[in-house]
Amino acid sequence: MPSIRVAGHEPGDSRELRVFYFLDRQMNMKRNEMMLATGNTNRVYGLPQLVWSNRVARAVEQGMSCYPIYRKLHFAARIELEVLLDAIALDPSWRVERENGENLFINGDGIFVMAYGSRKAEYCSCVFYIWAADVAKAEAAKACILAKAGSTRITEPMFTIDWNFVTSNGIDSAEIEELATDVLYNSAYPEIAGGVHAFIARYLDARETVLVLQGPPGTGKTRLIRAILGEMSRRKGEPARVMYTGESRALESDALFVKFITGDDDAFVMEDADHVMKPRADGNDHLHRFLAIADGVVRSQGRKIVFSTNLPNVGDLDEALVRPGRCFARLFVRKLTAAEAKALAMEIAAGDAEKAGRVSQAFNEEAARGRSLAEVYQALQ
Repeated sequence: MPSIRVAGHEPGDSRELRVFYFLDRQMNMKRNEMMLATGNTNRVYGLPQLVWSNRVARAVEQGMSCYPIYRKLHFAARIELEVLLDAIALDPSWRVERENGENLFINGDGIFVMAYGSRKAEYCSCVFYIWAADVAKAEAAKACILAKAGSTRITEPMFTIDWNFVTSNGIDSAEIEELATDVLYNSAYPEIAGGVHAFIARYLDARETVLVLQGPPGTGKTRLIRAILGEMSRRKGEPARVMYTGESRALESDALFVKFITGDDDAFVMEDADHVMKPRADGNDHLHRFLAIADGVVRSQGRKIVFSTNLPNVGDLDEALVRPGRCFARLFVRKLTAAEAKALAMEIAAGDAEKAGRVSQAFNEEAARGRSLAEVYQALQ
């Protein structure tokens, strides 16, 4: 039987565990002679991964199949996370252990499940990694988990952010579920001819990969990106997956880019990407990797790359990034004029007398001043 040695773990500790499996042991008991062993080092995070890894190692040692079927279940629900996990934990058909209020693992007959949850203001998001002895057990586990969420499960389009960041062990990531319920108004983007929804449809249908959004903070770049991701989800019939990073160190090697072109992400989003988009002649060492994936395999798979930047001038961008055939559009999202801002605010107020009153008061002050989209929404609060 394989032995197991654990370093750096105390009960409830979420730090990395290092597990050493010794699968073949030859021991010489003579004095001053050392044990010879062959094995594998596996890094795990938390007790559930430790238990699963140990079971798989034992199965391999014994020449047996442990959990040949794998499924992943990811959903959000308008219910308190603790309430949902409690309902799952108390189901009599399996045994459950909890490390904390945000995760658990299920141990049943021919089934093992790791569950992780996170809280949002109006809902919770959960992901379940399911290993089973056969397909029937995996599907039964999925059905049981979904039944606990019941009518609280969110059916509106959502997208999943695959947030990548740098740790001492390299690039790691975390998944975040986001609702795609932002309402866009054509009058919020007067620079888009034909309307914003038609623009999004043209971009998603286009062969070009790259979209560049320029403009001052608060002008609606993020809101437009969220709408694009929401439309991706509607077209797929399931949440779109979006690679995201705000850390320049994550771009210093090929690892993140290889993950993108070989994984199942639908889009790569870089917000406030000023440092990525400047000309290579100015010392930009990151752009060449984006140029490679934006003009090769990625485009043929229909994936998209969206940049937003506060760089004020078109000339501040590298010409290779925005050349025809690679870049669908380079859109400057500007502030609204005073008249445009007030008309948009009244459209959003939609006849609400209280909101209309706040709009009139806010826009009668400094009436001639232009307004950002963020200022418009702030006036309506």
